[in-house]
Amino acid sequence: MLTQLNTLLDKPDAGKLVLRLSFSIMMLFHGVHKLVSGIGPIVGMVQAHGMPAFVAWGVYIGEVVIPILLILGILVRPAALVLCINMLFAWLVLDPALFFTTTKVGAWGLEEIAVYFFAGLVIALIGGGKYTLIQNPALR
Repeated sequence: MLTQLNTLLDKPDAGKLVLRLSFSIMMLFHGVHKLVSGIGPIVGMVQAHGMPAFVAWGVYIGEVVIPILLILGILVRPAALVLCINMLFAWLVLDPALFFTTTKVGAWGLEEIAVYFFAGLVIALIGGGKYTLIQNPALR
């Protein structure tokens, strides 16, 4: 029975697709929110950390452009690394002290950011799989 289950579920390319789509679509929700509501709060946070306001526009790259690239399977590994950089930036702009906190339900203060960061890291390491618009010719 275990062998049958393993055979049934042995679909690494489907798993890569599910991982890419699930995290990219969820991140895109963050980006769409900022497209609709604007990035005023992000500008404030960036400026509070001594950076110029234009840096806040990078949120559109990390939360709109990168998820679309990952959904389509275009430049998957570099896009996933940019997602990781975006999450590190989000952590530093929000509050580095969150590293040492928990929420009122016991979650790590950086849980959401960490989940996206590590998902991006995993996607960068395993690649997009065969269900992409542009496949890496070196992997054929």
